[in-house]
Amino acid sequence: MSVLVYTENWDGKFKKLSFELVSYASEIAKMMGSSVTALSIGNVEQDELTKLGNFGANKVLNVKDEKLNHLINGAYSSIISQVAEKTGAVVVVLSNNFTGKALAPRISVKLKAGLVAGVCALPSSLDPFTVQKKAFTGKAFANVKVNSEKKVLTLSQNSFEIKETGGSAEIESFNPELTDNDFRIEVKDVTKITGKVLLGDAEIVVSGGRGMKGAENWGPIEELADLLGAATACSRPVSDEGWRPHEEHTGQTGKIIAPNLYIAAGISGAIQHVAGVSSSKFIVAINKDNEAPIFETADYGVIGDVHKVLPDLIEAMKAFKADN
Repeated sequence: MSVLVYTENWDGKFKKLSFELVSYASEIAKMMGSSVTALSIGNVEQDELTKLGNFGANKVLNVKDEKLNHLINGAYSSIISQVAEKTGAVVVVLSNNFTGKALAPRISVKLKAGLVAGVCALPSSLDPFTVQKKAFTGKAFANVKVNSEKKVLTLSQNSFEIKETGGSAEIESFNPELTDNDFRIEVKDVTKITGKVLLGDAEIVVSGGRGMKGAENWGPIEELADLLGAATACSRPVSDEGWRPHEEHTGQTGKIIAPNLYIAAGISGAIQHVAGVSSSKFIVAINKDNEAPIFETADYGVIGDVHKVLPDLIEAMKAFKADN
């Protein structure tokens, strides 16, 4: 009757997302009166694994295999399912990112478990097991009841507070039983973009809309992003016009992201766009139209011309960095 959490790593390092997942799993375990096992797959050093204990993991299982250095859905879902069976986990927690969305349905089938994707709060009840998620592009909440003995949950990013417990975790190696069938898809090579922050990994995102008035005006967006160590993004009309590449398009029909800070410059705030960024921890909107819908979602708003506000913001950031 334990809780299993899959902690994804990036080049052998855990990010805030992993600690949020462990904190969430730890609170569920407290409600159940059970323990938390964290699973790491890939080449992660001992000192990095020990960090998970500080956020509530009682045990950390580590799987190392050169064939598993890149995500292979079949193999990863088999490993997570085997660990769930071994530890007697009745709740399995993953992130609601690209990795979690790929793995959770497979794990659900293997464990004959109910799946709730994109949960945003702790269960309101354990019997019956009921958990909340957003619905209608974040305009409402749904309370989902799970009748199966085992449950698979994917947690929306930035929906749960990270909690340090000061605890420690026992670290063990785990050797899964994998077959050729688990490796039907083989990753031959992985090419990563270097020299820029990837949108899906970014903690800060600076995004522009039609208010930028053209591709030639994108310099301040990129300069501010460089100063903040942020990724750049755009609204759909911008990518449709060819001002920015389509991989930067955020929204319901583009990439759904949840950074700690999302700066929307010259973006009106159409519901499709807001749906893709509403899970951001803080949203700052810059728009000269004080009735723009984006201000209904934003935590902070600046009413003004982006072509005047952005240069001032850049100078203020340069001055701040010079003083620190």
